[in-house]
Amino acid sequence: MEQKLNPLFTPWKIGNCEIKNRIVLTSMGGTDLFGWMENNHFDKDGARFILEVAKNNAGLVMPGCQPVYNPMFGQWLYKNKKMYEDLKNWMPELHKTGAKLFVQLTAGFGRSFTISSMMETLYTNKFLRVISKPFMDLDKITASASPSPNRWSDKVPSREMTKEEIQQFIDAFAKCSKMLRDAGVDGVEVHAVHEGYLLDQFALKYVNKRTDEYGGSLENRYRFAAEIVKAIKKECGDDFPVSLRYSVVSKTKGFREGALPGEEYVEVGRDMAESEIAAKYLQDAGYDCLNCDNGTYDAWYWAHPPIYMPENCNLADVEHIKKFVDIPVICAGRLDPRVAAESISEGKLDGAGFARQFLADPEWITKLTEGREDDIRPCILCHNGCFNMCHYKGVPNDQDLSDSLHLARCAVNAEMMQWNKHYIKETKNPKTVHIVGGGIGGMEAARVLRLRGHNPVIHEKSGELGGAFIAASAESYKGKLRDLLAWYRRQMDKLGIEVHLNDEIKDVSVFGSAPVIIATGATPRYLRSVPGHDKMIEACDFLLGKEVGETVAVIGGGLTGCEIAYELALKGKKPIIVEMKDDLVSQKGVCLANSSYLREWFALNKVPVYLETSLREVRDGAIVCQKKDGENVEIACDSVISCAGYIPAPLADGKCKVYLVGDCEAVGNLRTVIWKAYEVAMKI
Repeated sequence: MEQKLNPLFTPWKIGNCEIKNRIVLTSMGGTDLFGWMENNHFDKDGARFILEVAKNNAGLVMPGCQPVYNPMFGQWLYKNKKMYEDLKNWMPELHKTGAKLFVQLTAGFGRSFTISSMMETLYTNKFLRVISKPFMDLDKITASASPSPNRWSDKVPSREMTKEEIQQFIDAFAKCSKMLRDAGVDGVEVHAVHEGYLLDQFALKYVNKRTDEYGGSLENRYRFAAEIVKAIKKECGDDFPVSLRYSVVSKTKGFREGALPGEEYVEVGRDMAESEIAAKYLQDAGYDCLNCDNGTYDAWYWAHPPIYMPENCNLADVEHIKKFVDIPVICAGRLDPRVAAESISEGKLDGAGFARQFLADPEWITKLTEGREDDIRPCILCHNGCFNMCHYKGVPNDQDLSDSLHLARCAVNAEMMQWNKHYIKETKNPKTVHIVGGGIGGMEAARVLRLRGHNPVIHEKSGELGGAFIAASAESYKGKLRDLLAWYRRQMDKLGIEVHLNDEIKDVSVFGSAPVIIATGATPRYLRSVPGHDKMIEACDFLLGKEVGETVAVIGGGLTGCEIAYELALKGKKPIIVEMKDDLVSQKGVCLANSSYLREWFALNKVPVYLETSLREVRDGAIVCQKKDGENVEIACDSVISCAGYIPAPLADGKCKVYLVGDCEAVGNLRTVIWKAYEVAMKI
């Protein structure tokens, strides 16, 4: 292990709990020990994940946030005593690893609760609202400090919590903490004066308009969080550590409006001046640690940084707030381990928090310490598998129910939290399997086939492996995607997979009766009905290096088009976006943290966006478009990039057994490509 990483592997304490190193697995929904959005129980999948991370050298592990009042079925967490007994029986196995466990308890979500269209129906229909209360009481779940709009939906507003309800939650924190302590858990974390969750809604002036002892002054607004830690300490003793998930600065301009890095704005939430006072107040109330980042659900990209956010985006603010407290401080959010180690060595930080990287590769710390960094499968910050809560104009959370109920899966790691569905099973009948196409889908299929004992052979028509992902990872800010491509290529070498480059297969019958996987991807959709379409540059051609002029019209405001427009702007060009729908990135599967960053970045940087507008003609030096009202508009530009989507391009079947994977079957995203490739490789 390189010397500069050594500070990460020094012991430290939270309260009187000594932790062997500074690496912290921060909490993610879906990795819960008592279940997520289901009846509470000791969750074996959550325990498996936590144990895997602990075995691979994390110092402190925190499972997914556990609501003290279950939003589903209205169950108080302290009611089910058996699951605490199950946890107690499991804790010795966890402690064998040398790691410590803090369980994160949450008061809930308030106005941040992710409302779906189904929930809107339950709430707006009076009859359904009554009969659905036993399993989903939206009036109670979404209650907040004061009446306020939901982050996701205008149809399910939040009412004000009563003081009786507040006391119920305080008591529940204390009871649950005592049961966790008795089960052998090393500490708890209170969730959260952070990210605009319920406790944070009480703390933030733009949400909390109360006139009682829980509103108004700083002391009143933070009273709920302070009373929780006091109740826990009274029940569990002063020596039981209590951490607090804490957002240093809200980075918020208003309801549903965040502030981007470097933006000048008026803070409506917690600014740094208030945070300096609040952090000390919370420490004095009894908290033993602050686990920090920034943001709210209105500025979600700070707490869940997409690839567009800068690395170490929260570190400077966290280092600053440490000056105002005497308790340990943890930082999370696109944190680089080497930067974190330097900060720790200089006394500016105590713990380094990581989350999604553990989903992509639970062994990444072990690989880092063993000098096998090239073997770490990287998180690409896509949120496609772990947290794809999606929102655009006219819809609430547009997310499949299976995704809502199964967070913490991973786009690049098909096995993660899907061990009953995706697993390596050694074949009893090894075969040579030909794979036509050496993109990500082809390489994932080859990797799984080799691990199962088959002999995969890749046939790639170009001179390098990667397929469409070479273009998809080409933008300047997509280093993590290029890391993933390098990881796949390395796996092909390590596993000794036979690869034929510059080998175009036109007829799979040449393989006889051997099974064949077709991974030939998709072809661009060309707007051939548009006069002058031949003047346009296809998206992949631009990404692979084709030159464009100064002012560039991007036709298509989905994720691909928006990312290209973002890249153009970063390079000093002047992009213009033309989109037929009524919003940018109006597609399922793209997390709100990702899409809201792009929408707000374009607005801040005054990138012209034409919504509900269709391309009618491409001319030399201009395009002609038609607006929704039928008006034609001519837009001057030097170049036009087409981002009109893609069409599956499977190779024709031969007489042999053929399996389709990736975009050649149905155009999707990296998650659909990798998961389907894994599943096909399991079948052979």
